[in-house]
Amino acid sequence: MDSGPLSHFLRVSREALTPAAVGIVSATRRRTPGLRREEVATRAGISTDYYTRLEQARAPQPTPSVLRGLTRALRLTLDERDHLFRLAGHTPPDHLLADDHVSPVLLSLLDRLHDMPAQIMTDLGEVLAQNTLATAVFGDHTRLDGPDRSAVYRWFTSPELRAAYPPEDQAQESRMLAADLRAALVRRGDARARALVDTLLQNSPEFSRCSGCSAPARTTDSRLLPK
Repeated sequence: MDSGPLSHFLRVSREALTPAAVGIVSATRRRTPGLRREEVATRAGISTDYYTRLEQARAPQPTPSVLRGLTRALRLTLDERDHLFRLAGHTPPDHLLADDHVSPVLLSLLDRLHDMPAQIMTDLGEVLAQNTLATAVFGDHTRLDGPDRSAVYRWFTSPELRAAYPPEDQAQESRMLAADLRAALVRRGDARARALVDTLLQNSPEFSRCSGCSAPARTTDSRLLPK
């Protein structure tokens, strides 16, 4: 990776971002422009020490997961995100495949929803971003890894998560979630969606049964569902 240019890019991006743009209300005047390092680190899900070393060109190569967190914390556009990945020595995510990038506009809207829990999810049920209230109510799902990132996977493999649903509604919810995931698989056709479905088929007899259900997907046209 190019530590020097990466350091410069992170610092310039941080200083260009106003606290108000990320929902920070400050009663005191700031001596320096932009966000503080600890504010970026918190939003990216990394330690302040590690982020500081990145800006000082003293840190080891960040992982793609860390770069995704920095992309959202710094409100980077797609082009800026790709530049960040290249500076860090990684290939940017393929725009033609399913992409986890969240636009700065959508993140700004999320920051303004102070009176309700809100989160941004992929069509596989993976949480990409949450506002403060959503984190307090549901927990921090952005830190989950592997199949557990998917709310669909957790529904079928962790029965205790269904406590908020009346028992008489759970079978219908299972059918709807299975239909949503089947539609996502057809629409995306990528290895990640296929791996999630295969893992569920191996680990959840209920999902295997629901995979043949005829319930329409909620978020997509039911004509996309395999026959």
